[in-house]
Amino acid sequence: MTKQEILLADREYFFPALFHYYQEPLVITHAKDQWMWDADGNQYLDFFGGILTVSVGHCNDFVNERVKAQFDKLQHASTVYVTEPLVQLGKKIASITPGDKLTRSMLTNSGTEANETAIVAARCYTGSSEIIALRHSYHGRSNLAMAVTGNQAWRTAGSPQPGIVFAHNAYCYRCPFGLSYPSCDVRCARDVEDVIRTTTSGRIAGLIAEPVQGVGGFVTPPKEYFRIVAEIVRKYGGVFISDEVQTAWGRTGGKWFGCEQYDVVPDVITSAKGLANGSPIGLTVTTSEIAKSVPTPTISTFGGNPVTSTAALAVLDFIEQRNLLANCTSAGAHLREGLEALAEKHLSIGEVRGMGLMQALELVTDRQSKQPAAAKATAVLEAARHNGILLGKGGLYGNTLRITPPLNISISDIGEFLRRLDKAFEQTA
Repeated sequence: MTKQEILLADREYFFPALFHYYQEPLVITHAKDQWMWDADGNQYLDFFGGILTVSVGHCNDFVNERVKAQFDKLQHASTVYVTEPLVQLGKKIASITPGDKLTRSMLTNSGTEANETAIVAARCYTGSSEIIALRHSYHGRSNLAMAVTGNQAWRTAGSPQPGIVFAHNAYCYRCPFGLSYPSCDVRCARDVEDVIRTTTSGRIAGLIAEPVQGVGGFVTPPKEYFRIVAEIVRKYGGVFISDEVQTAWGRTGGKWFGCEQYDVVPDVITSAKGLANGSPIGLTVTTSEIAKSVPTPTISTFGGNPVTSTAALAVLDFIEQRNLLANCTSAGAHLREGLEALAEKHLSIGEVRGMGLMQALELVTDRQSKQPAAAKATAVLEAARHNGILLGKGGLYGNTLRITPPLNISISDIGEFLRRLDKAFEQTA
């Protein structure tokens, strides 16, 4: 098919609600490692990775060799049977989760399903249905996942549900209380108790939160935030669900999971995306006590598929063998330093934030008013494309650029990315 035939078919045969970046949608034909190519033969340095999904590079040889071998051996079996790749993955996950109790996994197909499973488990375990979520959050596209999403752009008219309330997120750059960290005493975290006492029955099923809010624009809480929140949630009978769909598998640097950056062990961890480097996967891992509260029977037709499980195991092995947790820390520090240098040069950058190789630039019309500059973000995104780099956009106000290269990215690639991004800012000044 020609490029125009592909674009016409896309418009004709798919839901109009499926949006694309860029004024002219980008038609990708192939990719390798940190590079992607479009239908016109243009080459791009990919610093978004399919929304933090291509964690170890496109078409990674180490991962693909194992996947191809598994395809020829056993492609599908469903959870009504037991396979070696599935149990090996469960064993591996239990060995790297924080603490010593997060050992029971449910494999599904996406982050949405993982979060659904977590909320169901929390409700079964506690006997309560009430869930606390955070403003600016994103947890998926099912009815329940949208109901716990704190961003109107990602909710439909049918998604609100009773028993779900929203606490303030730890958005220090735009503190809802008008305070400054650390003199604020992390007021946003302590406000969770007021939310429970004033908007719930006082006996909750749990709280679901992202260690770093993904679609929300990589909002990064202070180090004390989740310790305070987890203690409050457990005081009122609930469980703490850490939504690590975007933050897991070393993305935040030095640790397997984002929650570990806050020295807190959740009761449930969910993940997806980067675990299988592009193969559809969802993970919910919890304690034996919470897992056994979910009544039988339950299945997942494609969850724990032997091919996907093999891909996930290969990704984890690759991360360990190449010491990518450490690379994410060092490369992330280099990226952060470069982004902060850009912020000194370009006044439209109001804040640089994030962890590891999960960094963001929030753009503003001026730094005094902090008025969100959504049009500027769109313009920079377009200019970046024309300069051969791909990045993401997000935030409640649509004014945040998201930067997430693969975990094995090199310092030289980061330098080239920064040079091209600088040029994109200059062209949109």
